[in-house]
Amino acid sequence: MTAIHPSILSADFANLEAELGRIRGADAVHVDVMDNHFVPNLTLGLPVVQAIRKATDLPLDIHLMIDDADVWAPQYAELGAESVTFHAEAAKAPVRLARELRGQGSKAAMALKPATAVEPYLDMLGELDMLLLMTVEPGFGGQEFLDIILPKIRRARQATNDMGGQVAIQVDGGINAETILRAADSGADTFVAGSAVYSAEDPDEAITQLRKAVSSH
Repeated sequence: MTAIHPSILSADFANLEAELGRIRGADAVHVDVMDNHFVPNLTLGLPVVQAIRKATDLPLDIHLMIDDADVWAPQYAELGAESVTFHAEAAKAPVRLARELRGQGSKAAMALKPATAVEPYLDMLGELDMLLLMTVEPGFGGQEFLDIILPKIRRARQATNDMGGQVAIQVDGGINAETILRAADSGADTFVAGSAVYSAEDPDEAITQLRKAVSSH
């Protein structure tokens, strides 16, 4: 099943409630949390995510690009986020953290930067509900899709298939009507799209078209 998670990093932050209303057909809202330490950008934190939670019934897909993920990630699960993603590079005890998130009632997801190999983490896939493979360097929207990640997606998909295919493979960065096909062909099934959705005149229709592009390919 193809899932489209629009990133509100590309939305109008001054009108977030209205912007959330423009993506009612989304499978989830992708919320980027950055601390200006793990990545060179600063976005929103717990209070704004709490406001987003109150403003939409859509599932929240929280992507934490922050240091001290072991400390902070569970707090986003406590807010009622349906899925919380921490970076492997920022977690001291990723298995323990994944279990803690699940214990809070959230899906547990782990992200890898483009240069981080997937192989050291394949044995812990059973602890995860989703694996996010960054297709740009994390920190800023509007970057160009990195095709060098496609083999990593294929290896991750093969590993998930070998264990029953229960783990979603998400890609984030540079996703548009063209690159989504390459990512899907490699095995991704969950797609974060920012500018491709919010730069469209009708963001909801853009979501529909991205989903159709994959299903008809």
